Amino acid sequence: MLNHHQIAAATRIGMLTRERDSASARAEALRELAHALPLDAATLLAIAPLGGAHVQVAGIGYTAENSEALAAEFVDTPWYENVVRQELPPSISEDDGTRFRDGWFYAERVRPSGFRDGVTGALRRHGRLVGLVHLSTSGANTYDTDARHLLASVIPALAALADPLPRADDLEGLAEESAASLVADGGVIDVPGRERVRALRNEAFQELLRAFTDTGGRRLRLLWPADGAWHRVVLCRRRPGPGPVTDAVLVMETPVELPYGLSPREIEVLTRAATGQTNQAIAQALYLSPRTVHTHVEHLLRKTGAASRAEATALAVRDGLLRPAADQVVRFVER
Repeated sequence: MLNHHQIAAATRIGMLTRERDSASARAEALRELAHALPLDAATLLAIAPLGGAHVQVAGIGYTAENSEALAAEFVDTPWYENVVRQELPPSISEDDGTRFRDGWFYAERVRPSGFRDGVTGALRRHGRLVGLVHLSTSGANTYDTDARHLLASVIPALAALADPLPRADDLEGLAEESAASLVADGGVIDVPGRERVRALRNEAFQELLRAFTDTGGRRLRLLWPADGAWHRVVLCRRRPGPGPVTDAVLVMETPVELPYGLSPREIEVLTRAATGQTNQAIAQALYLSPRTVHTHVEHLLRKTGAASRAEATALAVRDGLLRPAADQVVRFVER
């Protein structure tokens, strides 16, 4: 039966999933585990969505060599399959099928480090295996059934902390029909429960996304056509930190009618006006006459209710009424 210290620790670990600073929350979760269970070392591993590598995202007590071995070598042992297969985290002291102590990993990695018992839990979220948690101690026969049940009780929270994909609060306020994708290292990672962003199929949008990444900016809001419809698109840089997705961009896409009844050409003119281009420069860039550009400006002023060109461009930047090209992104990025 759990004592009140263990219950309190489990509660605090659950509350850590609400923290915005994921790196600090992961480290604090392992410290809370140390209050609830006997341990001399612990590590939290996340699985990279691209490539499947196991990466330590938090750890205490292990040497760098042991941490690397747990992340890179443990997955090749029969014990790994045993961990993934079981709902209740298995421990060394309660072998029930695979004799971990008879394996090379225990002989070469665990025992020489002074550990006599250990327990490992598979972290699952939304039906996906997202990582592992390892605890080790120098005492023998430490992780009994009660200890394993306690670890199992906090695994959902640990999985939420380890999962590199967007958390619920990252998508807060996003409409049900909105698509979302995470872009990292040149690859697209699907967000559970969301369709893949349509604009990512467009080469011009991919160039824009690369330009946004190069700016180091925090956020960019814009309008983009895809599959015959317009969409409001938001690019958000994920916080860099330890883990399998250290620097990525969350792309969110929502179908929308063009605001204020603006036409696609008026959006294009408004975007160029917001960069400071004159009517003459806009006309040359869009292969239009200056008079046609002047007419577009008059129309967009009337539609938006703006009293001046400056007010209209300020509105465009504030509300993301823009369709920038890759070379214009740096002017509109929020930092």
